[in-house]
Amino acid sequence: MTEQTMFQIIADELKINILQVKHTIKLLDDGNTVPFIARYRKEVTGSMDEVQIRDIEDRINYLRALETRKDAILKSIEEQGKLTPELKSRIEKCSKMQELEDLYLPYKPKKRTRATVAKEKGLLPLAELILAQELNDGIVEDAARAYINPEKEVENVDDALQGARDIIAEIISEDADVRKAIREMTFAQGVLRSEAKKIKERTDYEAYYEYAEAINKIVPHRVLAINRGESESVLKVSIDVDADKMNAEIAAHYIKNKNSIFFEQMQLAIADSYARLIAPSITREVRSSLSEIADAHAIEIFATNLKNLLLQPPVRGKKIMGIDPGFRSGSKVAVIDRTGKYIEGTTIYPHPPQNKYMEAKSIVRKMVEKYDVDIIAIGNGTASRETEQMVAELIGEMKAEREVAYIIVSEAGASVYSASKVAREEFPDLDASMRGNISIARRLLDPLAELVKIDPKSIGVGLYQHDVNQRRLMEALGHVVESCVNSVGVNLNTASASLLKHISGLTSRTAQNIIAHRDSHGIFKSRAELKKVDGIGEVAFEQAAGFLRIPDGDEILDNTSIHPESYPATHKLLKNFDVKNVAEEGKKLKQKLKESQAELENLLQDLGIGRPTFDDILENLAKPGLDPRDELQKPIFKSDVLKMEDIKEGMMLKGTVRNVVDFGAFVDIGVKQDGLVHVSQMADKFVKNPMEIVAVGDVVDVRVTSIDLERGRIGLSMKKG
Repeated sequence: MTEQTMFQIIADELKINILQVKHTIKLLDDGNTVPFIARYRKEVTGSMDEVQIRDIEDRINYLRALETRKDAILKSIEEQGKLTPELKSRIEKCSKMQELEDLYLPYKPKKRTRATVAKEKGLLPLAELILAQELNDGIVEDAARAYINPEKEVENVDDALQGARDIIAEIISEDADVRKAIREMTFAQGVLRSEAKKIKERTDYEAYYEYAEAINKIVPHRVLAINRGESESVLKVSIDVDADKMNAEIAAHYIKNKNSIFFEQMQLAIADSYARLIAPSITREVRSSLSEIADAHAIEIFATNLKNLLLQPPVRGKKIMGIDPGFRSGSKVAVIDRTGKYIEGTTIYPHPPQNKYMEAKSIVRKMVEKYDVDIIAIGNGTASRETEQMVAELIGEMKAEREVAYIIVSEAGASVYSASKVAREEFPDLDASMRGNISIARRLLDPLAELVKIDPKSIGVGLYQHDVNQRRLMEALGHVVESCVNSVGVNLNTASASLLKHISGLTSRTAQNIIAHRDSHGIFKSRAELKKVDGIGEVAFEQAAGFLRIPDGDEILDNTSIHPESYPATHKLLKNFDVKNVAEEGKKLKQKLKESQAELENLLQDLGIGRPTFDDILENLAKPGLDPRDELQKPIFKSDVLKMEDIKEGMMLKGTVRNVVDFGAFVDIGVKQDGLVHVSQMADKFVKNPMEIVAVGDVVDVRVTSIDLERGRIGLSMKKG
């Protein structure tokens, strides 16, 4: 398969122009990052987004790997002296790895099997005689008697026939066409069945103690649940199919002559081949395929949730107190300033066993007053609601003096961060328990800047994230973090190394070098100064510059996502239209140019840029320094507490979406337990995918439909009717 053929395959699959595919792959092969290509090479790609570019990247990598595997297989079979023109042609035409491996199976080096042992006993000619099915007259035993050889442990006719059938069974099991047919039938007609392995005790898998569902209908989250139940030795899992139908399908490929004296031997060989060799193998393949599909789906959900979490709007210009609640070890308290700098921290003991409630409340009050704290961020872990009660009470007492609000913040991953190398480098003089509450406060100040310091798997917005393929999960989540960081951009003079390393073109080493340069030479006055940093050459600068911001630098365009390569065109545009103050006049310029479409082509030619770049320049001139997160919904701040006992069925509440899964969304309504909006309760219409309706971080109006105090479960509805 030539590269051109690959380009055409991808173009057909993605329904795009082949030139878009060709040019995008050339950019990728040249080392350009996906965010850079999506943002700054729109003229070349036809304005494809990151998802389309990654689809192209994934497919070209697959097709190239397929070709590499073909070459290795062809070489192996040729070295065995078994490569026929027909086989070579079939291998070269393969478009899927599974088809290729099926064709290679008969030639793959293998351990000793019943068939290889039978061949060593000289029974291959008998197997070939039976397979040919040409004899209509005679007795099977007479044909087999010639192969009796006590020296080779073929003692009688039955031994000879058994060995021949073993050879035939293996031949059938390695037939690519048979395997494909049985695989497709298993997917189409098979049933995935699970049952309790031991005594039916109460577990999270009760729903699957006696469960059966068609393979072609089972949804991904049920596959993952069943897989986990099996791995924890709670469930026994199998695939049920109609073996008679499978044998009949194989017979259609191999029974040539029903009048042959070997007809019964062929039937026995087919039944043995399916039961002993094909069924176990295909079952493993089908289970693996179901798991791969479920993994991909779960990873996609996790990635989408992570993206929405990372892109939560920052709470700017506020002094924040973070509280990491706890019982025995106390609750950690930290105050950060408006830039995220740590000011002071302490430990309070308002809860059992110490019960220093009034003392704790007094300490918090003094710190709020001392540092003019605007918002108190409380972690949602152990003792969260008890701490919330104390904070709400304090806010009520201080109402006449000052306005303070609080919010519950997810602390997922805070403990991972607090013990990490990054945290130790940031706060070498603080113990791990104190670092966690600083992270909680900073998550409110700037979620993206803080959450990039944590292993994405520990952030807790997925389903079965520890069960899926970990390499693929990390790859997907890495892409999400990279995409989010670059879509927002970072302040070159304040960004941490944890944030900078995700910028297009930068690495952990060059990110550290930027910090070191900043520490020794002072703040960057322009993007151009980035070239003075050790390890950042022309290529790295080209990839990174557009995503780095300098708010108060010498060049106002350095605070936009306009790339330095477009500065000459931008300055010429501003000069042509006599724009003196970009911040004030940029919006007017955008409107003015919209009204003069007739002159646009001449203008673009004069500027030497394409329409997509021109549109991006106008957008940035109209809103210099814009953070896309600022246009999203702000979090819900509170001043009083709500208990689970306070809510009643029918009550309308506002809540924040914490997690979105296949079957619905978990919503924080301000009580200890998040409520579930089942997918059937999301809208006054059929909803197939909850993500079409809500996203992590959304503020939604919900109605309480059920309350189970004993099990701590709350049912919610978003339906209007």
